[in-house]
Amino acid sequence: MTHKRSILRLLLILFILVSNTPLSQGMEPGVKPPGIRIKTGIEVLKEQNFKCLEGKRVGLITNPTGVDNQLRSTIDILHEAPNVNLVALYGPEHGVRGDVHAGDKVDNTNDPTTGLPVYSLYGKTRKPSPEMLKDIDVLVYDIQDIGCRSFTYISTMGVAMEAAAENGKEFIVLDRPNPIGGLKIEENLVEDGYISFVSQFKIPYLYGLTCGELALMLNGEQMLGRPCNLHVVKMKGWKRKMDYVQTGLQWIPSSPHIPHPHSAFFYPVSGILGELGYMSIGVGYTIPFQMFAAPWIEADRLADNLNRLNLPGVIFRPMHLKPFYSVGKGEHLQGVQVHIVDFNKAALSEIQFYVMQEIAVLYPGRAVFDHADKGRFRMFDLVSGSKEVRERFSQRNRWEDVRDYWYKDVDDFRRLSKKYYLYK
Repeated sequence: MTHKRSILRLLLILFILVSNTPLSQGMEPGVKPPGIRIKTGIEVLKEQNFKCLEGKRVGLITNPTGVDNQLRSTIDILHEAPNVNLVALYGPEHGVRGDVHAGDKVDNTNDPTTGLPVYSLYGKTRKPSPEMLKDIDVLVYDIQDIGCRSFTYISTMGVAMEAAAENGKEFIVLDRPNPIGGLKIEENLVEDGYISFVSQFKIPYLYGLTCGELALMLNGEQMLGRPCNLHVVKMKGWKRKMDYVQTGLQWIPSSPHIPHPHSAFFYPVSGILGELGYMSIGVGYTIPFQMFAAPWIEADRLADNLNRLNLPGVIFRPMHLKPFYSVGKGEHLQGVQVHIVDFNKAALSEIQFYVMQEIAVLYPGRAVFDHADKGRFRMFDLVSGSKEVRERFSQRNRWEDVRDYWYKDVDDFRRLSKKYYLYK
């Protein structure tokens, strides 16, 4: 018996050692997170003693995610550097200090810490005007995005690159990780007629590039009005297979509903369907983008139907909730929570369409495009990059009718984007 206990104890120790990976460390309470394994662009810029900024008047596009490895704001770092002349700040959605609610306009103001002027890029204009740029020589971009086309920070970066080109200004990207890694590519390219701030460029919904690599592609493939004088300050130590937790970096919410690094995994799981306001996707509850629920859903039936599909890397758990705000506020809702158990196998953006499919199976009178507000179809199409997705799906409420269209551009985009890889 003692011998068996020793073997069991040894097996338990081995299990703990094997399972104590950076991903599990980052999620288990009381377990020390992994040490920082990479250096972001701002860290490398500091190492280089800001050489590329010397003798230039600097403008900075950033928000609270623009920090170094010690969580100091890039605003304050550049403002305090003796050989950097930071003269202006530019605020994307949520503002440079993160004090503006999602979707609300950002006003021109002065930064209370540095006294510098802050020009809004999410108000009357989303593109820096010549007046905004007249006092700078170089425009620096330092924002953590989430690797999804509809998240507006990459749109801000692209239109700012256009403005820099039009006004003869240099553009520098301080690179940051793609939090879902550099390998996942999903969905079709945006079509003509569907270019918007949530689909600003003809790239897939999940595009598998860092912001620096994407900037190089926008410039190199003539996706902008004209190419700009671009320089990317590369990271050190980042690998394409890394998710954000594996970098060891602390996560700063990139918006109020992206509170954790794994939130970036779930945003593409439900964000397109969420544009319809048809059911709760967890915005207004404690697990934004991780669930699907409505008053008329029977949680166990929906979970059973979805789990019978055996979708790779995903399990659906029945749940009950009352949202605190947004869709379904104060109502008793039922639905499913999405659990990603194998990120590498899971096709993230497909999940919402399977949910829509099984809703139509269980509740034919609730089929999404028969029941949702038609006034919101246009936003669904813009985020999808085409009306084809909605029109193909709505014929039979089957994902298989959309699949080929959804993936038709992926292989070509993967081949093209490899030209701009900065990391292995």
